[in-house]
Amino acid sequence: MDPGGPSPLMHFVVAKKTINGIFDQLLEYVKEGSEFVDETWRSADLEQVAVEEQCLEIQTCARKLATIREVLARRHMKVAFFGRTSNGKSTVINAMLRDRVLPSGIGHTTNCFLRVEGTDGEDAYLTTEGSDDRKSVKSVNQLAHALHMERSLDSGCQVKVFWPKSRCALLRDDLVIMDSPGTDVTSYLDSWIDKFCLDADVFVLVGNAESTLMNTEKLFFHKVSERISKPNIFILHNRWDASAWEPEYIDELPQVRKQHMDRCVSFLVEELRVVRQEEAPGRIFFVSAKEVLSSRMHCAQGMPETGGALAEGFHERLREFQRFERTFEEFISHSAVKTKFEQHTLRAWQITEAIKAVMDAINIASAERKIFSLEDREDQKDRLEFVRGQLNRLTENIKEKINTITDEVAAKVTVAMVEQIRGLPAQVDEFSADFTPTPHALPLYKAKLMMHVEERMSTCLAFRCSTGIIGHMQSCQKNMIENIRPLLPPDVQEQFHIHLPSRKFVLTYDLNLATLCADFQENIDFQFSLGWTALVSRFIGPSNAKRALTAMNQKFQNTSPTALQAQGGTSLQDHMVFSMATGVVSLTSRASMTVLVIGGVVWRSVGWRLIALSATLYGLLYLYEKLTWTNASRERALKQQFVEFAIHRLRAIIPFTSGSCSQQVHQELATTFAHLCQRVDLSEVELEGHIRLLSGRIQRLENVQRRSKTLRHRATDLESQLEAFSAQYLQNQC
Repeated sequence: MDPGGPSPLMHFVVAKKTINGIFDQLLEYVKEGSEFVDETWRSADLEQVAVEEQCLEIQTCARKLATIREVLARRHMKVAFFGRTSNGKSTVINAMLRDRVLPSGIGHTTNCFLRVEGTDGEDAYLTTEGSDDRKSVKSVNQLAHALHMERSLDSGCQVKVFWPKSRCALLRDDLVIMDSPGTDVTSYLDSWIDKFCLDADVFVLVGNAESTLMNTEKLFFHKVSERISKPNIFILHNRWDASAWEPEYIDELPQVRKQHMDRCVSFLVEELRVVRQEEAPGRIFFVSAKEVLSSRMHCAQGMPETGGALAEGFHERLREFQRFERTFEEFISHSAVKTKFEQHTLRAWQITEAIKAVMDAINIASAERKIFSLEDREDQKDRLEFVRGQLNRLTENIKEKINTITDEVAAKVTVAMVEQIRGLPAQVDEFSADFTPTPHALPLYKAKLMMHVEERMSTCLAFRCSTGIIGHMQSCQKNMIENIRPLLPPDVQEQFHIHLPSRKFVLTYDLNLATLCADFQENIDFQFSLGWTALVSRFIGPSNAKRALTAMNQKFQNTSPTALQAQGGTSLQDHMVFSMATGVVSLTSRASMTVLVIGGVVWRSVGWRLIALSATLYGLLYLYEKLTWTNASRERALKQQFVEFAIHRLRAIIPFTSGSCSQQVHQELATTFAHLCQRVDLSEVELEGHIRLLSGRIQRLENVQRRSKTLRHRATDLESQLEAFSAQYLQNQC
């Protein structure tokens, strides 16, 4: 073997680096995927997009990958050497390592399992089973002495020898070499196999060319083949140089070689059935490990490789050993890649498939939820647009209807007020109370009279108007509710029972008769029907007569029509009233002269009897009226005066009262509609909020879709890397 050429063991090293890199990516990917699925599952508004089982599945995958990654980091190629005691197993290992690493030769027999592997340090050391204490080893002699001092070691124990990689090229490539005690010195073959051999990639049976295969050797490998499917077994016939020192046997070497070859081929093919007939010769070699070790150590020291005493045919045996090494390295490298990485690669493939399935399920679920949310959002938008349009149209209609109703209310109240004013005398006549014409009793009587009239009028107005108006209002409000109800959400419609204020609404007419007639002044003093005041009242009316007489008394002497006009009496009516009153009063004021003159004239014309009779009748009439002017007459006079006064004032407030009633109805209906509109506004706000929530949910679902697709594509990329790894390292085996 050319030490300067590329080592086939690098195939395993590169494969290990490659698969570890893939698993590093896979671990990072599964961690990210696990966080994504867990976040999606725990999201309140992404219900059923991801489920707990998917979270648990990915977490399980992550734990499995972490375990596999740790195993891969510790993976080595392992070759185990077996054979009978003193067949040269340690010498073969030293020859492969190109240095005396393990004790060998006369007096040195391996009595336990020695595991040799490389260390990055510069110092060699060993550790014993059950202890991590490092024992320094400077040379093979120190190693032999250390093993000799470990009296507690038996054939079932393992000693790990860590040899600097800088001193041995073979150990740089993750190769572990296992040297064993002789198979003929123990009966614990089963425990050996279970403890040391199940992870071995290649088994090397080191035999003695001077003897044939023994049953103990065959038994061991039979047990190995029972536990390991088709183990890679090489057979070395060591000490093949022994026959070269005996010339009498040189001619028989081909026959001896053929006999050894036939027995070994039969053992591998027929007994163990680990290789095919045509492959078996390639697993059997005839070497001299001692010669190869000596030659290589000479070369390492700068001496010729054939230095020292070498038997005839050395170069042929050297080439045979090199062919063994090349074949061994190719087999162990490819075998280790397959045995160490194939199952893990397959498992990684299964994990990526499982994660892809999870991502596909999440993607499908999020797409379905997204479609549902999109449809729901469009429905909500259509609903919002419908509600706003209907509310605008309904508002215009309701406003028109409210205006119509208020106009009808004003007209109805006006008609009712007119009718009530017409019936006012009857209502006043109905009033009955103690009447005492004293300054203290009269105000109380008038207050009671006004209260009676107001109650009667309010009751009659309520009877004539309130019932119909309130019924009309309730009908209008119910119509509002029926029109508003379709604008509310379906679940709200079923529970929608709005309070109707009109059920407690009372229409008030605000007559306030006490205030309205507060300036009413009655005149219940006795007035003779033929007296000058009564005559004036008959001519110009009571109110005008009172005003005129009052003015006359104050300004009779110095007030003329011109002066009266200058002081503000600008109306023609006032002038006429004043003139008439002045004329009448003038007649009565000049009674002394006039009576005398007229009396004289009448006396002469009709005689004193007729005058006396007239005066007697006038006096009797005065006396009669004076005697019949009782409290009842005064009460009738007061009521009559109040009726006339109240009719005038009530007619004046008809527009105000009807307007007040219509305003009350308008306010009530407007309040009801405003309350309904507020509820619709709340529904609009809820719709807008729901639309915003749906938009946010759609955005999150799109993010979930995008991330699930990205993670699925990454799984596909990792699968491509695993497929490439499998094609390069697992399928194309030499």
